[in-house]
Amino acid sequence: MSSDRNDARQRLFFALWPDEDTRATLDRSAGKLLGKRVKRIAAPNLHITLAFAGPVSSMVRTCLEAAASDIHVPCFELCIDRVGYWKKPRILWAGPTRIPAEAWSLAGALQHALAGCGIAPDTRAHQPHITLARKVSKAPESDEFQPFQWSISHFSLVESVTDPAGARYRVLRSWELGSV
Repeated sequence: MSSDRNDARQRLFFALWPDEDTRATLDRSAGKLLGKRVKRIAAPNLHITLAFAGPVSSMVRTCLEAAASDIHVPCFELCIDRVGYWKKPRILWAGPTRIPAEAWSLAGALQHALAGCGIAPDTRAHQPHITLARKVSKAPESDEFQPFQWSISHFSLVESVTDPAGARYRVLRSWELGSV
């Protein structure tokens, strides 16, 4: 039996991980939009998923880390300027109206990294967003959302751990993006 079969699996994804100021801005915005009507995503969990790997072995994690180390994309700015609502999964989200070429390049390079490590890439169109709340019965009518700039200087490999309290995320490693 190979050691890979006995290896504990980690549920991993690549993400844009906000700094404390960006996270606080997102959390305040969600609070203004939703108040106490619904349970919002906890501030430490706010992020933009770039590529989802799923449950992987330590061997695949090592492959993903090596592939991510070879990605060279310049830093970029995201203007988080809109709020959206997906009715079927009942998710309220915030995201950019305009997605810079660098963001597309980074997401594409990460999908390529997944494929190179034996993970089938997601075939759905990538729509960068930050989930603000789940199980939202209807879109909020408030226009309290204030657009803001998010300077992207790195991306991260993140572990998703589910326990009785819910999901929590742990940044395992981050990579700096290049100069603009």
